[in-house]
Amino acid sequence: MAAPRKFRALIVDDEPLARGNLAVLLRQEADIESIAECGSGAEAIAEIRGTRPDLVFLDVQMPECSGFDVLEKLKADDFVPVIVFVTAYDEYALRAFDAGALDYLLKPFDDARFTLAMQRAREKMAALAAAQPREIPRLTVRSAGQVLYVPIPDIDWIEAADYYVCLHVGPKSHLLRQSMAELEQELDSTTFCRIHRSAIVNLRRVRALEVDTAGEYEVVLECGKKLRLSRRFRKELQARMQAFGAGLL
Repeated sequence: MAAPRKFRALIVDDEPLARGNLAVLLRQEADIESIAECGSGAEAIAEIRGTRPDLVFLDVQMPECSGFDVLEKLKADDFVPVIVFVTAYDEYALRAFDAGALDYLLKPFDDARFTLAMQRAREKMAALAAAQPREIPRLTVRSAGQVLYVPIPDIDWIEAADYYVCLHVGPKSHLLRQSMAELEQELDSTTFCRIHRSAIVNLRRVRALEVDTAGEYEVVLECGKKLRLSRRFRKELQARMQAFGAGLL
């Protein structure tokens, strides 16, 4: 299964103590993988444009370039992170939300208020990620003087072939110099499942599970191909297919 998503945070405040206090709280959040700090609005603009953090805790009042100035200068960019304003002055709250801030932390705030801000930030970041076009994962296959990029979702099944694996995509097949074990680690386990030591199937291509005349189980793919199902992988296959709402024997 895909690993839980990690987020990168940026703290912008001209007071080192304030930045340190926020950093301590953020380090306790398991899904925050990195924390950067800026001491001015000008530094923050450069940092945001350069590293594109997911979440920014932004002080309102800073010399020369305020938090509102930072947002104004970022307005024309193609990327604006989730913003949580942090300030000791409550009179800026309405303006902060008008400027597009997600939340407004009023100093001094307690752990419960910080936790609520993080909950809102996670929901917003998840919504933004879901709205972005998803890239189609591909495998790079080099053969006969050309390089092919095979979309992983298009693969019907994968077969071991000595030091290679054979990718079966509709009527075509492609040899990839990689072991089954290595490739299995790279594939999404919610979609691909090992059914034999020499075969992996795309669960979305599985049509049925049949018993042959010898009493052995076979996996039947949508294309009509039948593949032997090893006993050691049968329960795993059935459990995985339940996620698709498919009932097998």
